[in-house]
Amino acid sequence: MRTAIPPWLRQPHGITTVDALYTRPGYASVHVIERGGHAALVDTGTNSSVPHVLAALAALGIARAQVELVFVTHVHLDHAGGAGALMAQLPNARAVAHPRAVPHLVEPARLIAASREVYGAERFNALYGTPLGIEAARVVATADGDRLSLGESELGVLHTPGHALHHHVLHDRDSSSVFTGDTFGLSYRQLDSEKGPILLPTTTPSQFDPEQLLSSVERILALAPESAYLTHYGRVQGVARLGAQLKDEIELLVRIARKEADSPERERSIAAAVRDHWLDLLFRHNCPLDASQILDLLSNDIELNAAGLAIWLERAARR
Repeated sequence: MRTAIPPWLRQPHGITTVDALYTRPGYASVHVIERGGHAALVDTGTNSSVPHVLAALAALGIARAQVELVFVTHVHLDHAGGAGALMAQLPNARAVAHPRAVPHLVEPARLIAASREVYGAERFNALYGTPLGIEAARVVATADGDRLSLGESELGVLHTPGHALHHHVLHDRDSSSVFTGDTFGLSYRQLDSEKGPILLPTTTPSQFDPEQLLSSVERILALAPESAYLTHYGRVQGVARLGAQLKDEIELLVRIARKEADSPERERSIAAAVRDHWLDLLFRHNCPLDASQILDLLSNDIELNAAGLAIWLERAARR
């Protein structure tokens, strides 16, 4: 049975999950935070996501001029590919990014070139179009521990490397929530069971570092949030339980990678082992999907995770 994914979903405390409609429904979300007529967005999706985000703002009764912050968790293009196009529609917004991410938002040429190499020109164009730069004066770099104002709310910033060196997350004390980008893993609603949601790590290329990621997960857990808002996908609760499970999964993927380190086809072997482990994990979770549906949902994540783990092994071997 498939879980229906609405185009946007109102959450508690003035938060709305908007489907970015990147590759399929329920894969990538943009979050809207509204406080007393002041609005912020967390992540942007791709260029093709921008009309959906603007439609959601209109449906919520939020004028484009009311959006003050566009918080980019990191510049992987499923999170930030539409940042330039979206900022062009939001006259009063500042883009807020990790200092390592700022140059890529202002001038995305290097990011585009690297991504074209990975995807090939045809697939890259289909997924992302041409990401646009943002005027430098409209981009703000964060420091770890910064506080951002949104109306009467104060939003905290934590730098959280591990998935990427340029990753940071947003802590909203008013809702006891953290907007985690990819640091707190992925959790698709189609995988939920009567046991609740389940988290899977995202170890994608090219900056995955398990020690950093585990430390970043611990920093999120130390905030004792009631909810985590994931880009992939939406709101999850029971954060302490999920965080413990996520840490176990990160360590397990590292063990898989090390076990396959000497394989002549290392990346393919890692992918096969991750696939088998995730199928077993999800069957034990009583996931409502069958094996073919699970693999249809997770095949891209398995491929990307295997590539990230293989690159991490290569980097570790050079130390």
